[in-house]
Amino acid sequence: MLKEVNRTVEKFMIVLIAITILISFFYPQVITSYLDPSYVNYFLMIVMLAMGLNLSINDFVVIIKQPKYICLGIIAQFVLMPLLAYIVARLFNFDLALIVGLVLIGTCPGGVASNVITYLSDGDTALSIGMTSVNTVLATFLTPLITFLILKTSVNVDTLAIFLSIIQIVIIPLVLGFIINHYFSKSVKKISPIFPTFAILSVIFIIAIVISYNVEKILSVGLLIFLSVVVLNLLGHICGFAIGKIFRMPLDKSKTFSIEIAMQNSALATTLATNAFPTLAMACVPGVVYSIWQNLFGAVVAYVFKRLK
Repeated sequence: MLKEVNRTVEKFMIVLIAITILISFFYPQVITSYLDPSYVNYFLMIVMLAMGLNLSINDFVVIIKQPKYICLGIIAQFVLMPLLAYIVARLFNFDLALIVGLVLIGTCPGGVASNVITYLSDGDTALSIGMTSVNTVLATFLTPLITFLILKTSVNVDTLAIFLSIIQIVIIPLVLGFIINHYFSKSVKKISPIFPTFAILSVIFIIAIVISYNVEKILSVGLLIFLSVVVLNLLGHICGFAIGKIFRMPLDKSKTFSIEIAMQNSALATTLATNAFPTLAMACVPGVVYSIWQNLFGAVVAYVFKRLK
């Protein structure tokens, strides 16, 4: 029963996201009447908890068995994507707030959505989860550090605020889920099929909150911010797949790299922009738009990749 529910939610994920976007954009009061912006943190924590509950010591064997792929994933995630984000922001001649928003997208790790899309694409799901988990843990230190290194000449980066936010929102629930799964694995296994559903629904609620409370900001930036987000996401997919081909990876791993590098934890980027850069109101907008685009385009990628042999 739980597996059937999960398959149904995964199957109609893109439809649910599309409906959520439309309602949040055209009828934001429907969302704002019931959901507070602070709930984003809690939904993010649910996503991380669900990821942790799916992790066991065996999952980290992939790090030992496939160290080359994990190391390449770390470099691509924390060197390539931040640089691409900064270059795209400069090419579009954005002001400081939007530069900060795009750079935060680039410096954040992959999100749970990347694991779902990898699964739907017939990619290497174990590698995807391994890359997401390792990069999420490393993001505790690397996201504040890289953000500071890129933006230090432009804006005062509150690295401590970013660090504390990641600890609270990402690391604690992730570790808690891992511990629960380790000591109560039999009980967790019975209900594990529903975890992806909780993660997907949490992401949908995050999208709803972020859009409904930022409709005016989204409209104010217009087409350019949308184009910049599309360019950054496409570059992530292309470069990720190219890395797979350059290093002669099997097709399933090339798919995984494409998805894992391009699909960022944009909800985290939005939250960090709000917490660490309170004086730059528009810094959260790129994360909002990226979240919308990557989930919609992710479904297209899954459709194409599944048929790519």
